[in-house]
Amino acid sequence: MQKQLLLGVEAIAQGAIDSGISGVYAYPGTPSTEITEYIQNSKEAIARNVHRAWAANEKTAMESALGMSYAGKRALVCMKHVGMNVAADCFMNAAITGANGGLVVTAADDPSMHSSQNEQDSRVYGKFAFVPVLEPSNQQEAYEMTRYGFALSETVGSPVLMRITTRLAHSRAGVETHDSLPENHLHLPEDKRQFVLLPAIARKRYKLLLEKQADFVKASEQSPFNQYIDGSDKSLGIIACGITYNYLLENFDGGCIYPVVKVSQYPLPRKMIKRLLRECKQILVLEEGYPVVEEMLKGYPGKDNIMGRLDGTLPRDGELNPDLVGKALCFNTKEGAPVPEIVAPRPPALCTGCSHRDVYKALNEVIATYGEGRVFSDIGCYTLGALPPFQSINSCVDMGASITMAKGACDAGLFPTVAVIGDSTFTHSGMTGLLDAVNEKTPITVIISDNESISMTGGQESSALGKIESICQGIGVEPEHIRVLLPVPKNHEELCRIIREELEYKGVSVIIPRRVCIQKAARDNKKK
Repeated sequence: MQKQLLLGVEAIAQGAIDSGISGVYAYPGTPSTEITEYIQNSKEAIARNVHRAWAANEKTAMESALGMSYAGKRALVCMKHVGMNVAADCFMNAAITGANGGLVVTAADDPSMHSSQNEQDSRVYGKFAFVPVLEPSNQQEAYEMTRYGFALSETVGSPVLMRITTRLAHSRAGVETHDSLPENHLHLPEDKRQFVLLPAIARKRYKLLLEKQADFVKASEQSPFNQYIDGSDKSLGIIACGITYNYLLENFDGGCIYPVVKVSQYPLPRKMIKRLLRECKQILVLEEGYPVVEEMLKGYPGKDNIMGRLDGTLPRDGELNPDLVGKALCFNTKEGAPVPEIVAPRPPALCTGCSHRDVYKALNEVIATYGEGRVFSDIGCYTLGALPPFQSINSCVDMGASITMAKGACDAGLFPTVAVIGDSTFTHSGMTGLLDAVNEKTPITVIISDNESISMTGGQESSALGKIESICQGIGVEPEHIRVLLPVPKNHEELCRIIREELEYKGVSVIIPRRVCIQKAARDNKKK
């Protein structure tokens, strides 16, 4: 064994490498990005030629990983929680096809929305799809669970979902690692129609998935990651899920005095839960995200003595922490002084010299002649155009929604409408919306602000690099209405003129202001 100081995401990455993976498939998204980056920079992964390129989006990542699993090899899929929405079509059906080679899907949730639009709980997807779910409580477990997850996937013939949260993803601890396992040999499924989800086959596969639930529960009962830890005071029993187990222990010097069921693998270990309900007067459920376990306990006897997020014992939103757990245990907790009002807020802002600044300056000038409320934006650095000094955009909902929302508003009679989208987000989820607009000849203007990288998550290479014009032309945008220019202050008047011209065009037009991200340029220069 070797010991390394690793982030939770790095522990997962190292666990995957040591599990003998043949590929990692992902799209960048905080707090999951570093899993793939770690594998991309791993000498062992490079030497073994592990597939480690970024996918165009989470859906394509999930589908490619399922294809690798079909071929008998081990594959890891990584995304943030909202990426599960993009991958859901394949993920849900992969539960029915099952897995051949080990398939682990890692979803990094972001309670408190540090860098996200919502704080959805990916455990719901695991429950929805009827697949095993792993939820590590610390970095060592994250490493061990990754190795365990691939073995479990092959044993039960199912994808396995691993759910982590921001605090575990981005905190470090010492992790003992094991020797690497060899990669699987290429081997196809025995049933060559297993992955053909025609209704007649899918019905049989779904029945098989339901039959497997007993095996999943048995695996959870026997899992080394689930524990019943007895306590002397039976007035309260505690169910601690994932990282909340650490928050609980921080409130006790010599160990928790109450019986605890530590849950890090789902479905719930029913025997342990029933014992806790039987022996304890009240139950406190500690879980990050939604009250998933708390709601499930309503189906158990003694349902009226359950405390947690639903009854207000713990806050309904945001991250948990040791102090919130201490309050739920009725301990005296110290609260810091309120932040003085003299401290001015410092919201994030576009970098000085960022090309998006030049785009918004010109867009604001032109849009002022039409009236506000016409600019639909997307997810990326340019979302900061919602804040002062620009306050340019009127929407940011999900990846790719700028184009389709602009189209819908135009369909409703709003003219002109503008979509602002980044280069990577365009190839992630914007192309299909542009096709809808072209097919219906909807008069919208799409600004693809191209900084030649996925800048908000660290400057990864964009799938759109060098392809945007040809993609737009292939989709059907008329070549004369695909306008490319350099967004710099000296070209301000030209950019304003082009935006005015295309806003008046009664069809689909695309403007591509292109200048490399200044942060990426600086990093590239340092490397040189």
